Amino acid sequence: MEFRWLKQTNAAEAIVVFGGWAVGPDVFDHLKGPQDVLFVSDYRNLDTDLPDLSGCDHVTLLAWSFGVAAYAHWQEGHADPFDRKVAVNGTLAPVDAAHGIPPDVMAKTAEGLSEASFVQFLRRTFNAPQPPRVIDIDARRAELHAVAARGAAPAVVFDQAWISGRDRIFPSANQHRAWEGTTIRELPTVAHAPFDHFDSWQALIS
Repeated sequence: MEFRWLKQTNAAEAIVVFGGWAVGPDVFDHLKGPQDVLFVSDYRNLDTDLPDLSGCDHVTLLAWSFGVAAYAHWQEGHADPFDRKVAVNGTLAPVDAAHGIPPDVMAKTAEGLSEASFVQFLRRTFNAPQPPRVIDIDARRAELHAVAARGAAPAVVFDQAWISGRDRIFPSANQHRAWEGTTIRELPTVAHAPFDHFDSWQALIS
């Protein structure tokens, strides 16, 4: 796992973002708020400890896409530092025909990964053309294989799950099945990456 502070001011509140695959933190650049923000990425292994968050009065988890299951697997071997947990367009079973990304889709994505296919992935993620992004093909393919091999995560209770109706990565019907019994908030016309529909961190985590 890799960590990057997007904002670090010794604030009383912190948000830890377990991000999605290969997209990076710039999708959050426009979000405003007083909270410090730590971005987590690269789920090839989950052995790393989070930075010390004990000085914060309140810590929230925001887990997006593969970050949902990655967090839950990571949590199994660590003390829970979070007061609130919010999932966005991801599930605890990331590669699953009924509750996540269908296994055949995941396999084709990994085996066929190229700069051209990554451009297509980004288009599906945002439901719109995107500027080119740099991708380390070998590293990101290894990450996909690791996510698939890890399988479904241990059960972790999330306080809320956002589900986008136009998610072309995690089918919304699968997400609804996966989050049965959890408080769900829907974004009916929004893509897998919904963050441009928010202007503040608080709007995402409340």
